[in-house]
Amino acid sequence: MLARQRGVTAIGWLILLIPFAIIIYACIRLIPIYMNYMEVARSLNELTSEYRTGGATPQSIRQSLQNRFDVEGVDYPTVKDISISRQGAGWAVEAAYYDQAPLFLHITMQVQFDKTVTLSGGG
Repeated sequence: MLARQRGVTAIGWLILLIPFAIIIYACIRLIPIYMNYMEVARSLNELTSEYRTGGATPQSIRQSLQNRFDVEGVDYPTVKDISISRQGAGWAVEAAYYDQAPLFLHITMQVQFDKTVTLSGGG
């Protein structure tokens, strides 16, 4: 009588592990994009403490944001991509942008970010 083997074969392991490997690889490709977003969000949040007492103008907001982006090493989005609009007596500063990470060949992952802070009024 022949003994029957039980268990997963090498091909079975490959079929099981390939989806996990793809997910792990995608996460590795997305980590720098999310780290960049964290720097953008931190820079916007620091603007609220800087302009807590008022005195904000679009030019001063952009200059302050550019200085923070330079220190943090943020290349995308640029300060020109940040929207500054009047909101009541204050300013709404919004960073709404898409970022992409290449996955395989011509396949990319696209992530949408949207962060808005409100600053005290000024000129």
